[in-house]
Amino acid sequence: MAVSGFEGFEKRLELHFFGDDFQLGLRKIDFESIQLVLEQVQCTVVSAVGNAYFDAYVLSESSLFVYPTKIIIKTCGTTQLLKSIRPLIFYSRLIGLTLCSCRYTRGTFIFPKSQPFPHTSFKDEVTYLEDTIPSNLCFRKASIMPSMSSSHSWHVFTATIDHHDQDNELFTMEVCMTDLDPILARKFFRRPDDGKTGHSAGKEMTELTGINDINADALVCDFAFDPCGYSMNGMDGDWYSTIHVTPEDGFSYASFECVGSVNANNIGHVLRKVVQIFRPGTMSVSTTCSGYSNEMWKQMATAVEPLGFKCRSCAMDQFPAAATVVFQTFTPRRKST
Repeated sequence: MAVSGFEGFEKRLELHFFGDDFQLGLRKIDFESIQLVLEQVQCTVVSAVGNAYFDAYVLSESSLFVYPTKIIIKTCGTTQLLKSIRPLIFYSRLIGLTLCSCRYTRGTFIFPKSQPFPHTSFKDEVTYLEDTIPSNLCFRKASIMPSMSSSHSWHVFTATIDHHDQDNELFTMEVCMTDLDPILARKFFRRPDDGKTGHSAGKEMTELTGINDINADALVCDFAFDPCGYSMNGMDGDWYSTIHVTPEDGFSYASFECVGSVNANNIGHVLRKVVQIFRPGTMSVSTTCSGYSNEMWKQMATAVEPLGFKCRSCAMDQFPAAATVVFQTFTPRRKST
């Protein structure tokens, strides 16, 4: 393990709002204002695409999704994600929207001592969140969900008002993978002086690795960094997916995230394709479902078993007026815990 390197594990923030404008809503926030928010986080936009339902931005450190009443920001490295909350609340109020729900999640940092405040510890993050979000989001809970390995835990903070409506048919899956197969990871390195733009090199990586086959119906916005690294956002109707890759040996990392219907039967197929693209040494899967029923974990374990992966730990936690989260860790059968 490298003493220091690029932090692949992302911090993820999801904010929900309510108000009178459910057609455009947050999508009316102009690009200049979005850039100012991202300046607080310490990242920039490198590519963007939109459809009838939402706008998707590939960032210099991960992704941003803007729906009429929901924003999801996911950033890696040493970004200061939580500093986006205050300006986002400010801009939302200008268009008549009010924050009604907040969810923050992350894994265990590979290089925790490199993180700036307020991400210096989960305790500091929770204190910052408690001090930042409005007091009417009174149903709050912070939890560290454990695994068999101390180096893989799932950190969750939620806060919501008591009457926040949620779609009980949807789930969010967050997959974090470390120790990628080195041969497969090399596909995310660019050749020196390849003469390509980040967009054209990204498109090449998407096709070369089979990422474009994960969801053939999705509109893909991809970007390859120089000399290595890759990000993509997928848009399929009002559902998003996103992948981020830090391929350097010693601290290689990849993440996949998507939203889907709990009634769909294709999530196992999607997870298998993701695992085959990266062949990680260790993988965690977090599924978040509204309400208090979360049976998705059974599909996850069944999906990757034929690929030689064994579920080493499974933890479940419930968050008041928010969701149920299941956190699982997997390793190949040939490896011990």
